Amino acid sequence: MAVIYIVEDDVNIREIECYALKNAGYEVEEFACGADFFERMQTALPSLILLDVMLPKEDGLTILTKIRANLTTAAIPVLMVTAKTSELDKVKGLDLGADDYMVKPFGVMELISRVKALLRRTQAAEGEGRLSHGEILLDKDKHVVTVSGKPCELTFKEFELLKYLMTNKGIVLSRNKLMDQVWGFEYGGESRTVDMHIKTLRQKLGSAGGRIKTVRNVGYMLE
Repeated sequence: MAVIYIVEDDVNIREIECYALKNAGYEVEEFACGADFFERMQTALPSLILLDVMLPKEDGLTILTKIRANLTTAAIPVLMVTAKTSELDKVKGLDLGADDYMVKPFGVMELISRVKALLRRTQAAEGEGRLSHGEILLDKDKHVVTVSGKPCELTFKEFELLKYLMTNKGIVLSRNKLMDQVWGFEYGGESRTVDMHIKTLRQKLGSAGGRIKTVRNVGYMLE
């Protein structure tokens, strides 16, 4: 299920957006300011961000700039929402990296349609070269992994193991399946190869390593 973060200080508008998105089947988290939003981003990343421009203390354009400057969050689609209607305001937001722009007032159906379109576009891009899960970002083309924006040095097999877990997140994978897909041969039953690699992978991922769960008597899963 896609997770959407709403950053909007107007309670009434935020409630409408939240209600509409939840009814459309999305998981939603709400934030009234940039500080609360960035605090949450330290622990979990969303599938999409719905970001108001006019916010207290730190406006939406400043927040957008920070999102795009961080390697971990740079690829997250951002839909800007604002009461401003001038073409210059829209261009500025798009130039800073917004993926789409909506002007208040807007219809619920338009909101849902734009969100769906952005998520489809993002999922297609991820299929091409990037995988993300929480604070973990894996670039298949560059063979690079970052955790909360910081590089994570992995061996070739650790990288391939993480990639397979991320590709199949939410699915319990047996040791046999992991051995077959990552090492290229059937798991013998006695070897501790998979367990040892999972252990070192968890250690290198730091706090994010806790996302790899052990399913007793079966194997592992990236929850």
